Order: sequence, then structure tokens, then C-alpha cells
Amino acid sequence: MIITVTMNPAIDKTVEIDTLVHGGLNRIRKVEYDAGGKGINVSKTLLELGGTSIASGFLAGNNGRTIARVLKEKGIISDFVRADGETRTNTKVFEQNGSLTELNEPGPAITREQIEALMNKLDSYAGRETLFVLSGSIPEGVPGDTYARIIRMVHRKGAAVLLDADGDLFRLGIEAGPDILKPNRTELEEYAGLGAGASETELRRIAEKLKAQGAGTIAISMGREGALFVFADSAFRCPALSVKAHSTVGAGDAMVAGLAFAWENRLSAEETMRLCMAVSAGAVTTIGTKPPSWELTDRLMEQVIISKTQQGRTSFPETGERVAYPDRRNIP
Repeated sequence: MIITVTMNPAIDKTVEIDTLVHGGLNRIRKVEYDAGGKGINVSKTLLELGGTSIASGFLAGNNGRTIARVLKEKGIISDFVRADGETRTNTKVFEQNGSLTELNEPGPAITREQIEALMNKLDSYAGRETLFVLSGSIPEGVPGDTYARIIRMVHRKGAAVLLDADGDLFRLGIEAGPDILKPNRTELEEYAGLGAGASETELRRIAEKLKAQGAGTIAISMGREGALFVFADSAFRCPALSVKAHSTVGAGDAMVAGLAFAWENRLSAEETMRLCMAVSAGAVTTIGTKPPSWELTDRLMEQVIISKTQQGRTSFPETGERVAYPDRRNIP
């Protein structure tokens, strides 16, 4: 069972224009709305892959009710704590030259009682066959150590945790020993106090230190440079796939979904990397925060190139025979 936790969800509003005119009139060519927030994006991608999840976190006001309705219509189970105020709307302005400007609202303030209600809800789902996906920002009122607290709480019941965060959420979360990590290059550089442009050797060295703190699998997304995957005793590099990009929004969330799907289905390291690279590349071809179709992901998996950078075994169990990915076309 996969539980995605979105503390600060949003209505994602993606607008397309020719060129952004600062201080002037901008005519919108196209508008897309969708239920968003990093954990919710993971749930949407898991659904497209043929997997299931329960989406949780905080929802508030009319926007919160809209998100709950959209998730239900998509067939995604949700179990959110209701908060006061209004769930935010995030506006993404996409220009024809590929430039993206994001305007993100702060979201509602969360009370101590609502935080405890969510903690109790998550604790009730924890078990040895449960993976919690903690991703994205937190709203006002939620302490910066909340992800770390959740990790320690669910670990006591044998659950696993995938962490995708930045800043203090990442730093404090690391101290609690999450099982899977998905930082991007910038987040890892900031965590280690490095300047931009750290070498792959430096990034892998940081990942090795993180493994020593309990992380079993680390996927480092590097945008156009591809990704590094660090398992128990081995590391691999995958160059980015060549696709016609529309927007990079949601690519990281798609990779997180790939990691979560691989965990639940006990995919081999090779299958995990192929799925993560393909679904992430597919995500940049879509409009807004919509996940790529299973058919596109399936085609892209055959194009993934994997180069081993270090000898050793993998942390995902190897399978006696290739695990078949579910055919999304046969799922109602």
C-alpha cells in the first residue's frame, strides 16, 4: 500500500502565452486546471502506471473540495484532514520559448489539532507493507521537523518512507533515516553546502554518506543531464531521454511515482531505473501536471541507457524472471 502525503496541495492553473510582457498586457492562449501538489501528482502518475495509492494531507475551502472531487472522479482514494481557510492556487505561466514562471500561493494556516489529526490518520495506515511518500512544501503552522516525525512514527510499525523535499524538511528528514530519497541536483548541493555544478563524483559521494544514515535507495535527478541511481552497493548513471519537452513541471514527481511503484512491485534495479527515467521523460511532454500515458512510458523504457559506475549488488530484490508491468489499457 502506498500513501502519498501532500501537506500543501493546490489547484494547478497552467496558462500558455506567446511571450511574458512584464508590466503589460498578456493574452492567454490556453488554460489548464488540475488537482496538484507533489504527493497528489505522484498519486495521479501511479494510477496511470496501473498502481493504486491513498492520497492524504490537508485540504481547505472550495479549492479543497474541488481537489477531493477531482481525485474521486479519477479513481484515486483520498483521506485528507480538513483545514480552515482555502487551499492555494498555483499559477504556472508557460511561454512558447519554453520559459516557465511560477506563482505559488502560501496556502492555509494549519492548527496543532489538525496536525495531530493527520499524524493519527497516517499512523493508522502504517505497517510492514506500507510505503509513505512525503513530498513537497508545508503550509504555515506545520513545524519543519514534521516529515522527520512522521518517518520515526511509521518506522516503529515497520513501514517504509520515500522522502522528496528540500531545505530543513530534507535535512531534518535525513536524520530520521528515510528508506528512499529522491533529491534533485540543486537540493543535494544545497544540503551539502556545495556550489552549483557539483561533479557527479561529488554527488555520488554525498549519496554514499546519506546511505550511511539509513537510506537504501537514492535517485538524484539532474534535469537534462539525466539521473544517478545509488543502491546498496552500486551506482548507475542514466542519460536523459530525447523527447519533445512541453514543461518540466511534474517530472520529478513522476520519478518519485516510479520509485514508489518499483518498491511496491519489488522490481529489479534495472526495471526501476528504466521505469523512473521513462515516466519522468514522459511527464515533460504533457501539459500542466498531467502524467504521461502508460503507452508512452512503455515505449520510452526501451530507450533508457544504463551505465554502471560502481560494482556491487542492488537494494531492490532481483527477480527470478522479469516482472511484467501492468498494461494500463486493460485496467478499467
